[in-house]
Amino acid sequence: MSSASASYELVANRLLALIGGKVPEVGIICGSGLSGLSKSLSDPITVPYSDIPEFPDTTVAGHTGELVFGSLNDVYTVCMRGRFHFYEGNSMEAVIFPVRVMRFLGVKLLIVTNAAGGLNKVFNVGDIMIIQDHFGLPAIAGNHPLRGHNDNNIGPRFPSVSDAYDEDLQNLVLSAAQDLNLRDVIRPNGTYCYVSGPMYESRAESRWLRSIGGDSVGMSTIPEVIAAKHCGMKILGLSLITNKVVIEKGEFTPATHKEVLEAVEKSGKNVESIVKKVVCRSNLAGLLASVPEVVRRPAGAKADAKKEDASDGKGLFSNNVAIIGAIGAISLALFAWSRARHV
Repeated sequence: MSSASASYELVANRLLALIGGKVPEVGIICGSGLSGLSKSLSDPITVPYSDIPEFPDTTVAGHTGELVFGSLNDVYTVCMRGRFHFYEGNSMEAVIFPVRVMRFLGVKLLIVTNAAGGLNKVFNVGDIMIIQDHFGLPAIAGNHPLRGHNDNNIGPRFPSVSDAYDEDLQNLVLSAAQDLNLRDVIRPNGTYCYVSGPMYESRAESRWLRSIGGDSVGMSTIPEVIAAKHCGMKILGLSLITNKVVIEKGEFTPATHKEVLEAVEKSGKNVESIVKKVVCRSNLAGLLASVPEVVRRPAGAKADAKKEDASDGKGLFSNNVAIIGAIGAISLALFAWSRARHV
């Protein structure tokens, strides 16, 4: 096991010790103002981010900054109350660090929620968009969460994300919304556009995002989705539409974070109700069983981790340095021998 995966596992093991060893199967990342989902957990155990190694601080209003463990219906779950954003100055590695820790905790299903702007003109504030695809501009421009050395203990070098969003989970949302009389506010088959932020988009940028098929836009979620798909999780994504994006001059009032939080306060409970309806053993048993258990490092594997890490490109570099040094020494010896012959 490499040093990278060992780091995630060490944090996961510390958390498991704090919660008594009970393994969560579902992870929920709560978007801006949507942390109320954690209040639905029974027998909650709360761990502040400040007590978790390598977790950054949250700096955005509406993001509390703690993990909450507990049962949602009959499924043991961990809620992430506040996510880490790239625009806060975090590296992409820091943004996705909690997702990988969740996987080493045992999480098999990741539910990501966010507050997003509506690009699609038929969307209204308070609608809930089911994400079926995404456009990750920062990622395809080079700020990619999987950039750099790939740890094969976590996932493959070249994962597919064309099938990132599980269709069975999307259908469960539709069924739940029907039962809750919320079908009118559900927008299925949505495409979420990820931008780095922190500013709200210009009109020209918004027109372009809409022209390529974007239905909503926000500053999060996609790095987490990519990381979750990379390490084999099932994924459900929901966007709460909190404002209408300005595409034409004078069309709507420019967006503010205050407006976003007010919309979440008004309609966020609908997202919570749907997630609570979806997450139950009868709905998820087959899906959870289809995801392999996380492979944990055996005792005494620490030395192997160091060995693998040392051979990860760095060993080649060290060998090259040794070879260059040897060539240099031979060259100096030949030079000295040549000088001696001509004296």
